[in-house]
Amino acid sequence: MKFTDGFWLARPGVTPLYAAEAYDIERDSDVVRISAPTKVIERRGDVLNRAMLTVSLSSPLDGIVRVRIEKNTGAATGPGFELVGATDPDIDISITDAGGSLTTGPLTARIAQGAPWNLSFEADGRTITSSGHKSIGHVTLADGAPVTTEPAGVSGVTTTGLAPASEYIHGRLSLGVGELVYGLGERFGPIVKNGQTVDIWNADGGTSSEQSYKNVPFYLTNRGYGVLVNHPEHVSFEVGTESVEEVQFSVAGDALEYFVIYGPTPKDVLERYTRLTGRPAHVPAWSYGLWLSTSFTTQYDEATVSSFIDGMAERDLPLSVFHFDCFWMREFNWTDFEWDPRVFPDPEGMLSRLHDKNLHVSAWINPYIGQRAAIFAEARDAGYLVKKANGDVWQWDMWQAGMGLVDFTNPDATAWFQAKLRRLFEQGVDAIKTDFGERIPTDVVWHDGTSPDVMHNWYTQLYNKAVFEVLEEYRGKGDAVLFARSATVGGQQQPVHWGGDNSSSFESMAETLRGGLSLAFSGFGYWSHDIGGFEGMPDAAVFKRWVAFGLMSSHSRLHGSTSYRVPWLFDDGTEAPGQSAVDVTRRFTTLKLELMPYLYSVGLEAHTTGTPFMRPMQVEFDGDPAVDYLDRQYLLGPDLLVAPVFSASGDVEYYLPAGTWTNYLTGESVTGPLWRRETHAFDSIPLWVREGAVLVTGSRSDRPDYDYSDNPLVTVYPGVTGTTTVAVANPLDGTSVSLTITANGDAVTVTSDADTVFRARRAGGDIVTSNDRTVVL
Repeated sequence: MKFTDGFWLARPGVTPLYAAEAYDIERDSDVVRISAPTKVIERRGDVLNRAMLTVSLSSPLDGIVRVRIEKNTGAATGPGFELVGATDPDIDISITDAGGSLTTGPLTARIAQGAPWNLSFEADGRTITSSGHKSIGHVTLADGAPVTTEPAGVSGVTTTGLAPASEYIHGRLSLGVGELVYGLGERFGPIVKNGQTVDIWNADGGTSSEQSYKNVPFYLTNRGYGVLVNHPEHVSFEVGTESVEEVQFSVAGDALEYFVIYGPTPKDVLERYTRLTGRPAHVPAWSYGLWLSTSFTTQYDEATVSSFIDGMAERDLPLSVFHFDCFWMREFNWTDFEWDPRVFPDPEGMLSRLHDKNLHVSAWINPYIGQRAAIFAEARDAGYLVKKANGDVWQWDMWQAGMGLVDFTNPDATAWFQAKLRRLFEQGVDAIKTDFGERIPTDVVWHDGTSPDVMHNWYTQLYNKAVFEVLEEYRGKGDAVLFARSATVGGQQQPVHWGGDNSSSFESMAETLRGGLSLAFSGFGYWSHDIGGFEGMPDAAVFKRWVAFGLMSSHSRLHGSTSYRVPWLFDDGTEAPGQSAVDVTRRFTTLKLELMPYLYSVGLEAHTTGTPFMRPMQVEFDGDPAVDYLDRQYLLGPDLLVAPVFSASGDVEYYLPAGTWTNYLTGESVTGPLWRRETHAFDSIPLWVREGAVLVTGSRSDRPDYDYSDNPLVTVYPGVTGTTTVAVANPLDGTSVSLTITANGDAVTVTSDADTVFRARRAGGDIVTSNDRTVVL
């Protein structure tokens, strides 16, 4: 949202008032309060008829500074996000004639007395960012000021021009030379956000647009800090665009609150951010296996479902979860939680039969109720649906005819919705796909009086939280999993999320990955996507390349719109050995299951520290300028580098940072840094193990949920030094076995703390079976 016309002028009809100086700096308990008039006060008369901004500095958590800017401190303000990890940290406040400071952990906010306005943030002896001249402003729009609005249904929110409100507050933080910005939710454009205008406003725009299902007003930079703008409502970011030396963020109204979150590494920033806003929940081992869907508008019944499942088994394609999309319910009734009796006359029996095949079951829902559904009247009469200002139920036909929207700000409505969900779990459903939650109207009245602008983005958090609570109630913590599309700050607490409606092309495959990496930068631990693309029918090459990418992601789902995604539909089986869609799917499904001991530990790390499962290169190789712009490769956990192939020919180019790398599939060893250009068959992908890794793989490749401590294989890669400890879990009972790897000169010893058999080897060497809990390599 741009307010200025170049460096000196304001746009027509725009009146900005900037914090001109720190006139008074005072301590109020654990808060530094600054009076910032909008003109330098040179004489007594200057205090008359003058607006003033009040800036408060405080800390909700060590290493995080809260900055609150208010024009009118008596005005009602929005609630902000749920800061579930906020504490009362030790802080140090100092106020002198030169200015004031607030120190929390390693981070200090320092405000200079007088003019010009200068608020800096310092750590490790350096200024990491600052808020200088014209960086804090209150902006008024006169009647007739130029406004550019989007089409109807987006409530006037703009991606260019100005949104139609009468006043705004903006903040700006400096960008240093070479400083790059990442994050801001699941965004499908370039992973580096410099030069972009980003509107935080959830929308159902697919993956090929600037809109996003998961908008998160949080970014981090390669200078060791992150920024969270604490507003669920629309936030507009100008990332080095309006002022090319700064990031600007603005909100409607006369108050703005943001947090500066110190690292110094990207992992440290994400650890603090997720400690404040919530860690990703631990997800069950079974959820990491392959999910197969009915797809969206395809025809299916129990016989169709059984044919898919049996077809996978006949072709030795391990399957973990079967998902029923929309049409498990009768058309026009969504969401009424009732199986369509015309095609599923015995849902309990069917679900029991699926469980007998060692499958978990997922079912689709959304937060809307079509007026044809019997429960629509029930919800309407009880006051559980969102209403218009005149008291009528808000309805529209965009998804299902006359549908209403469940009002999750009403505790009784939430409890009612959860009671309907419990029936599904009693029938045998194990997981829920929470679709939609983005197209939330702003011309409505919410039960608890929350502003419609706030609820537009915040709605998805209440929706997913309501469902996840019941999942945990039925399945227990650590065994509950969603498949959610929309999210905002805090949504990472209810995993898993998937990337929304992509297309069946290599271009869409690449934009999908960019969205996932951007979401990882935004504090989300787990992420998935529709293998092969959602819209359209992928050709065999797209499908097979996407299978490799999808199974080297945290969660893996075959799902489409108007066509099925069973692998045998994509070619005729006359391909060269190992190159058919069935062969490729088998190859990468069993590879993922073989890696489960390692992958499960990666998931536990996401849960305990907030470090994402799929890691942008910039997270693991902070300080290597060669990775700054990379968005076609990533790390799966700390030790596996994946470079998906985005071409039918198999041509791929990627970068290996410094160190010795070992190809997991071929055993080849190379020393980086270097760029590689290669051509891969469909059953191959660049998959490299990092120097110093100790990789534990499993003894099974038919399912993801087994005892990983039962005869695992420990592979010690080049570069291991000293002593390393690896925990090998048994997800079936929550126990684990600890393996200690000690490198002493040329010898490597692997020792177990339990009486369990394991195997060990050096990379490329012979396998040795343990004897008396020990292997010497």
